[in-house]
Amino acid sequence: MTGEEHRPPSRLGEITEAADRALRSLPAPEEGTPNGLRPPARRVIADPDTVERDLIKLVLTLVELLRQLMERQALRRVEAGDLTEEQEERLGMTLMILYDRMNELCARYDLSMSDLNLDLGPLGTLLPPPDEPQGPG
Repeated sequence: MTGEEHRPPSRLGEITEAADRALRSLPAPEEGTPNGLRPPARRVIADPDTVERDLIKLVLTLVELLRQLMERQALRRVEAGDLTEEQEERLGMTLMILYDRMNELCARYDLSMSDLNLDLGPLGTLLPPPDEPQGPG
């Protein structure tokens, strides 16, 4: 064969192109900030007096994320008709109890549910605001 063979793009090439498209879709850097980067919204402070509260905050954030994901999945299953009436009732009660326990733990550590929402920079926040609709699927 003369010349170069035509090869399909490699998996690495596909990933590189996808990353490039994702970076181009981010908002333009704000003027007046060094390198267009903004400082993180919150910093981790390793203070021995608050380490327990900070750890609880992180754990509760993960539990709240999982609770919201479980709730969305439960709603999908109810809408799809995958559950019996008894299963729907049990699932609803379980989710309500979990929500109440989350609020109790937040109160015990002087946290609000909004304190659990991490700022992910240009991606927005980890959890949707409580009054914002969850969106389809």
